[in-house]
Order: sequence, then structure tokens, then C-alpha cells
Amino acid sequence: MSIVANHLSYTHPDGETLFHELHLAVPGGGKASLVGPNGAGKSTLLRLLAGQLPPTAGEVLRPESPYYVPQHLGQYDALPVAEALGVAAKLRALHAILAGDATAEQFARLDDDWSLEERVQAALAQWQLPPLDLHQPLAALSGGEKTKVFLAGAQLHGAGLVLLDEPSNHLDAASRQLLYDFIRRTPATVLVVSHDRALLNLVDLTLELLPDEVAVYGGNYDFYQTQKQVQLAALQAQLDATAKTLQQAQQKARDVAEQRHKQDARGTAQGQKKGLPRIVAGHLKRQAEQSSAQLREVHHAKIDGLSQDVQQLRAQLREQQALRIDLSHSALHRGKVLVEAEGVNFAYAGQPPLWPQPLTLQLRSGQRLRIEGPNGAGKTTLVRLLTGQLAPGTGQLRRAAFESFYLDQEYSLIDNQLTVFEQLQRYNSRQLLEHELKTVLHYHQFARESWDRPCAGLSGGEKLKLILGCLTVSNRAPDLLILDEPTNNLDLPSQQVLTDAVRSFQGTLLLISHDQPFADDIGVDETLTLG
Repeated sequence: MSIVANHLSYTHPDGETLFHELHLAVPGGGKASLVGPNGAGKSTLLRLLAGQLPPTAGEVLRPESPYYVPQHLGQYDALPVAEALGVAAKLRALHAILAGDATAEQFARLDDDWSLEERVQAALAQWQLPPLDLHQPLAALSGGEKTKVFLAGAQLHGAGLVLLDEPSNHLDAASRQLLYDFIRRTPATVLVVSHDRALLNLVDLTLELLPDEVAVYGGNYDFYQTQKQVQLAALQAQLDATAKTLQQAQQKARDVAEQRHKQDARGTAQGQKKGLPRIVAGHLKRQAEQSSAQLREVHHAKIDGLSQDVQQLRAQLREQQALRIDLSHSALHRGKVLVEAEGVNFAYAGQPPLWPQPLTLQLRSGQRLRIEGPNGAGKTTLVRLLTGQLAPGTGQLRRAAFESFYLDQEYSLIDNQLTVFEQLQRYNSRQLLEHELKTVLHYHQFARESWDRPCAGLSGGEKLKLILGCLTVSNRAPDLLILDEPTNNLDLPSQQVLTDAVRSFQGTLLLISHDQPFADDIGVDETLTLG
């Protein structure tokens, strides 16, 4: 089942136009992704396509209502599981009939779906969910379980068109694999918004949401990236050629002006030598000046046009080029034991120990260790133990003196009450002057008008860039860099910024992440599996 949007426009209630006259199409059975920076309107566009929002103008053509899985599922916490699956009415009819209330209305509602309960549990089991009480509220489930309930609904209803908004955000590695398998196998048309590169490489069509259009790339995310690099190289070549033409035009204008000045000087001298009448000499002078002015105007118009072209090309290049940030390097020699754990375990109040077997491990300087495991396996707890935020319940844990930097998925280093500039000031242990701090903000892609914005309104990618800016203005050179699901809330350009910064970091790395491509890109050399 295909989906097509024609002349689609949307304006926020406050009057801000998000996009105007967009066109897009996904063919029946196609697998497509929608990419673009945070704030571009991807989630809003998906809601318009799903019929969750009415467009300001334009139309969406689809043979039937799509099955839509939103990014934020907390809004459904009060719903029973059956309601979230869209089977509550049928289930009530089934139970009423089995209880003896066999009305024609109940039979019509059930529509001969006598195996409904078995089908529901089978769909849940396909997503490795245990048998669920269909009357319990979604609030009783974890974030990953909620997502899998909604994904089970797509299979349960045999949806012909599935719209997914960041479906892998709360899924562990095993559950992500189930999602990838579903996308590969399903005959449905799928359109997904995601920052998960493994998922984005499963599609055969990439749609990039730009301010004034949807650009179409006939391949997966790797293909899209390759094409973007080709475009970037072409843009750079165009900029170089235009800048060279501008320099030549400026030199030509100077040469012509100098030549004209010499001609005018010779003409004046010859006129005086020939003894021309003053009125004739004045007329010739005015003609020469008028001719020079016209010539200057022609050259200035050409130079102005080329200057504007250069400025536009530079702006386009800045938009497409990734921010590059170098983290300060650790001064520790490679191989120093930073943390040593022997027989360590931990239990929260009233709970059994987290790990069936106590943990024994060493963390040495220069190591790049990834901690992996299903949700609830105790990955974040282990990091808190290793950094001294928690004390082990059993076993011994020895820590050397070292400087650590912890970047969690909530970006808790950011104080949401501060403005962007105030946040940077807080970390300014290098005592940089105000204009130097503003230069740092500009380099980290914060426009002047954003400096007084509260940090609470920043996207995940903006918070990451601000944290990296804070590291830049501080004297801290971390020996241990800890990343806890760092790519969860980042758009793809911001992921690239983080990847480049971490890959070049010379120190010890501790990573918690379900993002396999990210782990590969930053050079993880050892993995500890929990659970």
C-alpha cells in the first residue's frame, strides 16, 4: 500500500510555518526512512501522514489508515494493554459472548475472531514479551516493553502501511534484532524516522526533510551518506571556482580603473597641450568620467553578484559540514590500573543481587570497553560502582586517582534553568573572556540568537554540542570518558560529531550502548556482557 503527500504544508498554532508545499511518495511494499536534523519536523510530518494531525494545506493519499507507532509512549500509560493493541472492544465482545451475553451486536463486533486471545499472546511472544495481563495499564511496563507492545500490534492487525517514529530508542540489542527482522520480512509499506544506522541501512529509499523540500535518495543510509559527500565535494568545487572568478573580477576591475585613470590623465594633458577651448575640454572630461562610471558600475555589479554567490555557497557548505571537536587527551600512561573489582555485586533495597555471578574485572588506561546486556542487566549500576557513585554490596573495589567525565543519555551536566551562555560560563575554569566564550559558542554551531535561550529548550544534539563546548572551556582533561547510551537522542549529524570526537580521544573509554555501528566506529576493543 503506497502513501503519497501532495502540496503538504503545516503551520504551528503560534504561526510558525514548519514546512510548505512538500511532496513525497513511498511505493507499495517499499521500505523508506525519513532523515533530517532535530527540529526539522520529522515527527510532525509522520503524524500528518498518519492522520494524527490535520495539515494546514495539501493532502495525504493512502488507501487505508496506517498503523502508527509514536516516539513518546508515556502519553498512553493509563491505557490497558488491550486498548494499546486496538483489540479492547473485540475482547470485551468475546468475553461477553462467552459469559452468555450473545447479542447480535457482540457477534458483529467479534467478527468471528474466536482465537483473538491466542493471536494476541502469539504476537506478543514474537516480540519476546512474556504473557501479559491485557487489562494492566501500559504504565506497568518498561519503555522497551511498551514499544514492543505497539510493534506486536502491527503484526496482529496485518497492517499494510506502518509508520514508525524512533522505534529502537528503548530497545536492547536482542529486541533491536527482532525489529530489524520484522522490517526485512514484512510485506507492508514501512516509513521510519530513526537515528539508528543499522535500521536505516535496511531501507531501499531515504527521504531527507529539508526546509523547502523532501530530497529523495534511491538507497539506504550508507548510499545517502555517499551521495551527500559527492554533493559536498561538488559544492566545494563550485565555491572554489566562484571564489577564483570573484578574485579575477576584482583584479580586472582594479586593472581597468588604473588603465582608465592613466587614459584620463593623458587626455587631460593632451587637451591642455592642444589648447582646446575650456567648454570642449570640459565636455570631453565629462564623457570620460561618465564612461568610467558606467564601466565601474558594470564591474561592481558583477563583483556584487559573485560575492553573493560565494556567501551563499559558504553558508550551504557550513550547513552540510560536520562540526569537528577534539577532546583533551589523558596524560596517563597506557596500561595503568584505574579500577579493580573482585567478587563485586550489588542489590537494590528488597531486590536480589543484580548479577548471578559476582563480577571480577580490571579497567586499565587506554582500554576501550563496552558494557552490553539486556535492559535491566545492571549496566548503568556497574558504571556507578566503577566511578565511586555507589558502594558494592559484596566484594572489593579499588580505584586509583583519575579524572572522569560521564556523559549520560539525559545530559545531566546541563542545567535546564540556565541560558546557553550561562551554562558555558559555569564551566569556564580557563577564565576565558566574554568575547572568547561567544567565539566558542559560535564554533559549536550556536547562533547569536540562541545564546540567551534556556537550556531546557535545547534538542539532544544541541545539548551534546554545548557539553562538548563546556569541556573546551574547562581545564578538565578526562582520563576516563564514560558514555551511557549517548546516541539515543541524537540526530545523525550530531552522532557524527560525537563519533569523530570520541574516535580521536586518547584516553580510557567506557561505553554503554545498543548502537553497534557507533561502537564499531569509535574503536571499542573489548566487550563485557551482563545478564
